This record gives sequence, structure tokens and C-alpha cells, in this order.
Amino acid sequence: MLHAKSESDVTSLAPSSPPRSPKRQAYYVQSPSRDSHDGDKSSSMQATPVYNSPMESPSHPSFGRHSRTSSASRFSGPFRSSSGRKGYRKRVNDKGWPECNVIQEEGSYDDLDDDKGLSRRCQIVLGLLSFILLFTVFSLIIWGAARPYKPNVVVKSLSMDDFYAGEGTDTTGVPTKMVTLNCSLKMSVYNTATMFGIHVTSSPIRLMFSEITIATGELQYYQPRKSRRTLSVVLHGEKVPLYGAGAGMSLSSTGGAVPLTLDFDIISRGYVIGKLVRVKHRKHISCPLVVDSSKNKPIKFSQHACTYT
Repeated sequence: MLHAKSESDVTSLAPSSPPRSPKRQAYYVQSPSRDSHDGDKSSSMQATPVYNSPMESPSHPSFGRHSRTSSASRFSGPFRSSSGRKGYRKRVNDKGWPECNVIQEEGSYDDLDDDKGLSRRCQIVLGLLSFILLFTVFSLIIWGAARPYKPNVVVKSLSMDDFYAGEGTDTTGVPTKMVTLNCSLKMSVYNTATMFGIHVTSSPIRLMFSEITIATGELQYYQPRKSRRTLSVVLHGEKVPLYGAGAGMSLSSTGGAVPLTLDFDIISRGYVIGKLVRVKHRKHISCPLVVDSSKNKPIKFSQHACTYT
């Protein structure tokens, strides 16, 4: 049942309503006043018209339930102009307002930014690991290709320049037989590598008599790739005490055979890619020989006189 509203209510509400934009007109329905009398029912129905569409409503706001519904629909999403498209008709709801799609956003964009940052870091890490893996594989291939190139070492001869044995005393004053020796060892080294040169060194080259070293020498030089070199190493020993082993040495000015042993290691290092990729070979050489003080000719070694391991 509708109740009439007083003329004072209509007069007080009309001037206070602010003007609205002509593009978006709002309307409202004034709820009936419970304080009005039954005698004013006919005048209230005439003073408060009911409009079927928003286009027919006056330009003052509405505070009713339908106004909130239409306002929510009006601001839920942007309108798209259809004035330039032919045959296009706006879809309207049961209240006459155009419908629009509502876009619901869930979550924040911070999560997306975090995902991009994590993905970028993963790409950097994967790229670095891939580079290390490829370089390792490449280095292994180069190392495997350079590994078979071992230097070829051949001991040729030993020339005895001076060999003297006599009685003497060591640094502590103990009497024993003393040996002084000077000789030169000749050998040939061939670098078979075609990609790199080698640094050739040796362990102390020892000339021994009954497990006692009576002369020593060393070898160190650089040899280019695919080259052969013949070199001479000087072995020297001065006043070396023999102690108990001296009793077995029969050496005099008239001659005498003394069994000796030549023992040393040859070490070659090839730097293929700097110090990152390098190859190393080690060869142990042992040559037995007999020295005759009455002969001045060099002692030549046959192909199978020395052992190479």
C-alpha cells in the first residue's frame, strides 16, 4: 500500500539534488512516508511518477536498491563505443541499462614479477652450466687427441773423460776408497706431437756403482713440435766415498773393468691450451754398462741395451 508524501518533502528534496551529466542520467523512486495521511494518497501518487526506463527519469540521484544495482553495473567495466559499427545493438538488462562484462582480477602483479626474476636467474645459471659442460667436453676431446703423442727418447753413447779411484778420507775422517768421475751422456729426443711443443726435464741422471751414486747430472729444455734434438748431458762426481763397496772395484792405471748402471727418468709436459689442457709423459730409462779405464772410446748403446718403461 502506497502512502502519499507531503509537499514539504518534495519541495525540500528538489533543490538539494545536484545536477548530473546529461550523458549519464540517474533516477530514483522516493519511498513513501509513513507519516502521511490517507487523505493525501491521490496527490502523492500524482506528485511521484513512476518511470519504466532511465531515459524517462529526471536528472537527480537515486538512493534506492535499483540505483545501487545499476551503479554497480555502470562502473563494473568500461563501455565500448558502438557508434562506428553497423548492425550492432547493445544488450540491455531488464531495467533498460546496457550490459557489460565484469573483469575479476585475482592476485597481484608482484607474483608475476617474482616469477620473471626467478626464470631469469635460472636461465643465467643454466647458461653458465652449459658453457662449463661444453668447454669441459671440448677440453677432454683435445686432451684425448694429444695424449698419444709421446716423445721418443734414445740413449746413444757415454763418453768417459776422467775416471779416477784412490784411497782417501770422508768428511768425518773415515778412511775409504774415493772416486772422481767426469763423463758426458748423449741422447736423442724426438717430439712426435704436431699441435704443441714439449718441456723436457729429467730426474737426477745417476751413474751408480753397486747402489752408490758416483756421478749425477740433470736435463731441462724446451723442444718445438714435430722436431728431433740430440743433446749432451755432463755427469760429474768428485771424491765420492765408496766405503764397503770400494773393495769390489778393481781399477788401476793399467786398466780394469768396472760395472756401472745408468738410471734416470725423462719427463715431458705439453701445454695444449695453456695450463688448462696439458699432457704429461714419464719414461724410466736404465742402461747397464762396463767402463774400461784403458779405453778412451765412447761407450755406445745398442737399440736393446737400455730398458725404456
